[in-house]
Amino acid sequence: MSDAGELHLKAERHGRRSRAVLPIMTRFMSAMTRERNVLAEPPVPPSQAVTVEVPTLLLILLAYGGWLTVTLMYGRWPLWLLAPIAAILVTLHSSLQHEILHGHPTRWRSLNRALGMVPLALWLPYERYVEKHLKHHINDRLTDPHDDPESQYRTPEDWARLSSATRAALRIQQTLAGRILVGSFWRIGSFLRAELRAVICNDALVRGIWLEHLLWCVPVILWTRIVCGMPIWIYVVTIVIPANGILLIRSFAEHRACALVPERTAVVEGSWILGPLFLFNNLHALHHREPLIPWFEYHRRYRAMRSELIAANGGLVYSTYFDVARRCFRP
Repeated sequence: MSDAGELHLKAERHGRRSRAVLPIMTRFMSAMTRERNVLAEPPVPPSQAVTVEVPTLLLILLAYGGWLTVTLMYGRWPLWLLAPIAAILVTLHSSLQHEILHGHPTRWRSLNRALGMVPLALWLPYERYVEKHLKHHINDRLTDPHDDPESQYRTPEDWARLSSATRAALRIQQTLAGRILVGSFWRIGSFLRAELRAVICNDALVRGIWLEHLLWCVPVILWTRIVCGMPIWIYVVTIVIPANGILLIRSFAEHRACALVPERTAVVEGSWILGPLFLFNNLHALHHREPLIPWFEYHRRYRAMRSELIAANGGLVYSTYFDVARRCFRP
């Protein structure tokens, strides 16, 4: 990392780094080429050319059906039971949206889009997610704070402009616990603030995207509030925010700043609790190498490529998410 200069803050901490350093992306990432454009739509995976992925389609039906059933139990089941189950289903739905934007489960993009559009989490428009995530998959720009919309890094100049309170909040999120407890509120709030500015300026025709998103929110809100009798604030606080916190467990250890592109992406092995909920995207180095393979082929493919992937990513491997928590217990 000497070629990158001094790193002051890193929002994706890894155990092989010194606990005394809070790194930040620097000039070497910003020097990358900026001429590449992101495709408006993801290519259809070769395996999808003539088939429908039945496992993925069934999982989508399970996510929506389970969400309808569990939320309908509001007032019948205690909230301490209902909310965690619903949060898990919303987390699964978010994982499925990620799968869908990569061209699954059918060869028909319009059908895939319809399957992923319903905003159970309310705060994230599907089309904005597609746009930002496909930019994230320009691998030579991974973690660049200017070019990677999912980067958790900041340049020294940006860091210097932050208030003391903001810096403190970001430092708290250097631990896995801080990322889960504080990061969910932070992520949603930061995203909505940025989107408000984009709506005002109509950047990238974002007004139309948000209008469509809000229309899709109407049936979710009507079902939750009118049919189920659940106040929206309870839905958001007890289900949506915890679901986002679960997703942040996955993203916390996915990437690091490194001069070599393959070494920027981690692998979390042996995660048989959260791995299925993330549709095995914990094998993240494989996902960035072959983003079009379906979730149910990950383990077979990973076993075949394990040695190659680990050699390429510099041994950035965690045994489980408990290993992530252990290594990242302190900032």
